[in-house]
Amino acid sequence: MVSKSYSNLLELASGESPSLGRISRGIPRVVTAPGIVPDLDDSDDDASNASSERSSLSPRDRTIIVANQLPIRAQRRPEGRGWTFSLDQDSLLLQLKDSISEHPDMEFVYVGCLREEIPIPEQDEVSQTLLETFKCVPVFLPADLRSRFYHGFCKQQLWPLFHYMLPLSPDLGGRFDRSLWQAYVSVNKIFADMILEVINPDDDFVWVHDYHLIVLPTFLRKRFNRVKLGFFLHSPFPSSEIYRTLPVREELLRALLNSDLIGFHTFDYARHFLSCCSRMLGLSYESKRGYIGLEYYGRTVSIKILPVGIHMGQLGLVLSLPETEVKVAELMKQFRDRGRVMLLGVDDMDIFKGISLKLLAFEQLLMQHPEWRGRVVLVQIANPARGQGKDVKEVEAESYAMVKRINEAFGLTDYNPVILINKPLQFYERMAYYVVAECCLVTAVRDGMNLIPYEYIIARHGNDKLDEVLGLNPSTLKKSMLVVSEFIGCSPSLSGAIRVNPWNIDAVADAMDSALEMADAEKQLRHEKHHRYVISHDVGYWANSFLQDLERTCKEHDGRRCWGIGFGLKFRVVALDQNFRKLAMEHIVSAYRRTSTRAILLDYDGTLMPQASIDKSPSPKSIQIFNSLCRDKNNLVFLVSAQKRTSLSDWFSPCENLGMAAEHGYFFRLRRDAEWETCVTVADRSWKQIAEPVMRLYTETTDGSTIENKETALVWCYEDADPDFGSCQAKELFDHLESVLANEPVSVKSGPNNVEVKPQGVSKGLVAQRLLSTMKERGLSPDFVLCIGDDRSDEDMFEVIMTAMSGSALSPTAEVFACTVGRKPSKAKYYLDDTAEIVRLLQGLASVSDQSPGSSVPL
Repeated sequence: MVSKSYSNLLELASGESPSLGRISRGIPRVVTAPGIVPDLDDSDDDASNASSERSSLSPRDRTIIVANQLPIRAQRRPEGRGWTFSLDQDSLLLQLKDSISEHPDMEFVYVGCLREEIPIPEQDEVSQTLLETFKCVPVFLPADLRSRFYHGFCKQQLWPLFHYMLPLSPDLGGRFDRSLWQAYVSVNKIFADMILEVINPDDDFVWVHDYHLIVLPTFLRKRFNRVKLGFFLHSPFPSSEIYRTLPVREELLRALLNSDLIGFHTFDYARHFLSCCSRMLGLSYESKRGYIGLEYYGRTVSIKILPVGIHMGQLGLVLSLPETEVKVAELMKQFRDRGRVMLLGVDDMDIFKGISLKLLAFEQLLMQHPEWRGRVVLVQIANPARGQGKDVKEVEAESYAMVKRINEAFGLTDYNPVILINKPLQFYERMAYYVVAECCLVTAVRDGMNLIPYEYIIARHGNDKLDEVLGLNPSTLKKSMLVVSEFIGCSPSLSGAIRVNPWNIDAVADAMDSALEMADAEKQLRHEKHHRYVISHDVGYWANSFLQDLERTCKEHDGRRCWGIGFGLKFRVVALDQNFRKLAMEHIVSAYRRTSTRAILLDYDGTLMPQASIDKSPSPKSIQIFNSLCRDKNNLVFLVSAQKRTSLSDWFSPCENLGMAAEHGYFFRLRRDAEWETCVTVADRSWKQIAEPVMRLYTETTDGSTIENKETALVWCYEDADPDFGSCQAKELFDHLESVLANEPVSVKSGPNNVEVKPQGVSKGLVAQRLLSTMKERGLSPDFVLCIGDDRSDEDMFEVIMTAMSGSALSPTAEVFACTVGRKPSKAKYYLDDTAEIVRLLQGLASVSDQSPGSSVPL
């Protein structure tokens, strides 16, 4: 078992051990699993033992919310005497807690950083205050480390890449910097340390948020194999072509897969993630009863697709404020009373929000539609950028220059077509602008979600007091209009919006004109449709749904055995059935020595021969092992393979007493000099004339695919094709073949990287049945059975062998060893890690047989 510490994880990530000193100050432990201390050099066994203990201090469900920033605002008291803290009502993390309805008794603890830097001497006191007052656990980072983590790796490398910006030059996103990556890993490790201070691993749920903390699941899973862990990515996840350029791509993928549930805003983001898992890790996903799951070393990692919503209660309160009414009245005088129509944009001042493209489109609108000059005003609220750098200054300078140009070209004495508000606004002020705006423009070139359209819809729906200010009748139907980019996360859920490609300036200008010209009845219908969706899919709906799925996904934790494997950031946990264990050499050798009638069934490809090998012929060492086993008078050895019988005959011609089954058991023989027999009635093979042209068509259109023509079967292989395209073509081919062969005596099977057509009833399980019945007819009752295979076709053998234990085919005292290759869900009760271990096992059995050589079992 792996017993590397967190420090070693960092060393492996960077190649050296950082000297961080005592970065995070200790805090009082309010809820701590007994026996667990933040000494990160414990072994996996210690972690498992610790996680099995229970704390008596956690009487109800609890979720630990982990994010880069705490939902707390801090302010230094006058004259520098301590700090005052308040909840940040705008924080999504706080809103999800307030909106939880289906878990009213759930307790929430927050782990994250403060925006303000707290001097080291004050950190202990601040920690105590935040924990006792707000149930917040602050993570304190040195200024330099925090800068390299947030402004360095997060904002210069991850954030641009996740928004589809490749670092093709130093000016376009930051080139990969190993020291920044090390800072990122270090901070994630510090977050893990702080979580260890408060977690009760058997009862608590942990919900990690966003790309700042992607590797955190690895640290937590390493310490607690059964931790209940969810992760939600609030940014886009790029296509595999973009993501694969990241030098640490595999470390990040495996870290995410150490979660139990991974959430995305849209199917596109989830699809890109699944494609990366397929292309880089060879993982495939399945959809079961509406849930998407990835099988990862025996664990099912669930994929959640659900966009976040808004806090209806908070928006309602803000809309009811007297300040909001005053501001709305002020804006009415400024715009509507003067015959002006407001278009509104609310964006951060960064390169991905598309402010300059929006301005170009508005300029195009005024050029192409002179009738709107003097009547329409674009109010662009530019929030401060969250990052820093040259690109932010360039966007700001470009925006100011374009505003100046448009106002000079189309402005009048009392009319500026563009009003740029480049300062933070109070929330009620922003809501007032929403209320008055005829249309909201959200034209980001790439954005994870963007809740601006949702806020706009609720603001336009208003309330009775705002209706009075606006001069609306209570019975008047509300209306709103949205122009949204097709590249933002909320776009799929706003089917009534005018969706645009923000790069197409003419199309955006036309969309603005359409929004302005659209009939009120149509605007009302679109508004009603959007309003129904927004109020039913608020932040509470999102949080409840995520936590429900997390609870469902983690239900099987206690019923599985867990092992940690892999080093550094490639660590992962194998979760298997309680009765599934590794086949110990001493155990099977002991049983082998004391038994006298043995049946040994062995798969070939993937079991004795690695799947990746091009030359499939056995080595001299393998031939020697087989001969040693076959010479033993107590053994009957059978090789069960998908290979052709001609290939098996050639390869194993030196093995006189070796029984063989070819083409998944269609052909078999008990010895080298015996005739080949068939396990089923010889079928008409005219079906090949139907199936082969179909396979040939898919081979011509799928680069890297081949057809293997066996005596009784046809196999279409796509191992060397593009994984996504090959898999897609395989599904199409499978359906196509099932359709054209519906009346033929064959079955179509889908395997790893292949689609096979073979006679009905043929399986390796049939070979196992035939072998046991033949031995029974000869008066032989096996008291030792060894069956080893590696893939789905071998599961039929395992099932027959395990079923035979309760019948008369085996001795009542028979010792049965059904063994699969690799730790994965299987009907076998044992596993070995790889082909090398299997060869060593057989070599050990062969050496026992060599000590007492004799003739083979008479049949």
